[in-house]
Amino acid sequence: MNDKTVSADRPTLTDDVLGKVVRYARLPLCITDPTLPDNPIVYVNEAFTDLTGYRMEEIVGQNCRFLQGPDTTPESVETVRQILLDRRVDTVEIVNYRKDGSRFVNALQLGPINDEDGKLIYFFGSQLDVSERRRVEREHRQLADDELLHRLRNIVNVMTAMVRITAREEPTPGAFADKVIDRLSALGAAHFDTIGRSDQQEVDFETLMGPIMRAYTSATEEQITLSGDNPLISHRLVSPLTLALHELATNAVKHGSLSTESGQVSLHIAILQAPARLRFVWQEIGGPKVTKSDRDSGSRIIQSLTRAVGGTLHYDWQPEGLIATAEFPMTATADG
Repeated sequence: MNDKTVSADRPTLTDDVLGKVVRYARLPLCITDPTLPDNPIVYVNEAFTDLTGYRMEEIVGQNCRFLQGPDTTPESVETVRQILLDRRVDTVEIVNYRKDGSRFVNALQLGPINDEDGKLIYFFGSQLDVSERRRVEREHRQLADDELLHRLRNIVNVMTAMVRITAREEPTPGAFADKVIDRLSALGAAHFDTIGRSDQQEVDFETLMGPIMRAYTSATEEQITLSGDNPLISHRLVSPLTLALHELATNAVKHGSLSTESGQVSLHIAILQAPARLRFVWQEIGGPKVTKSDRDSGSRIIQSLTRAVGGTLHYDWQPEGLIATAEFPMTATADG
């Protein structure tokens, strides 16, 4: 027996079999009859009733518009109307409502069903609830917008702090201007060269820290000292890791040890095992007395981005200086 032979005991794909497939499919389906006034629904499967909360007898005989509500846009309704007029298969996202009044975003695919002579006899509609998917997408967009706005505010704040510190260091206008230009250029390099470059290859931690150290220190790079390991960081971890370091450096310039010439930051990096993870400890000393800030929008954003790659970031607000400990799973640095 070859692969194309059908067993005599096996039922063929008759209309009855196909009808059962439609009936028991978990994809919500409805069929409407355009030959009747107002193109009413003449059949829905169980998945459709499960999705909408309506019983079969409450649905059959109605036009599909009974699922529309306050947030259903005229544009989506017009798109549905045009697809039906064109008798084409297409998909449109439309806000629909369940019997209990709850709304859902319906990825509605609809199209014509013709008889053997090509005459239109029915329309079909399949429904897919994509509400959760759209909610997650909105949250991701909002997080990205919040992070961008926060970073822009931080750049302005750090620029202000740099100008103020430089004014105390340089006695002449010329020297002051040169130093400000150098530091603002370093700040730009730190942001444009280390954040958001998803196409870059692995980079070691010290190289990653170079622009940050040059941008945020008031006197020399020695204000931030590195110790411990120097692991390679994949492009998948570059953005969340450098954003966390920028956040710490920004707070240090505005409120912590980097706001003074004598302040210091020690940054210790270690590779831990079981499970493999990167840990860094950021410790500030020599700055003003530290109190925890009430404004946590920046830390909230960085915490969210860190958690997104499976990492953690903890702040210990000691009076003599902030101690921040972060861990990132090394699996987040792997390509693939």
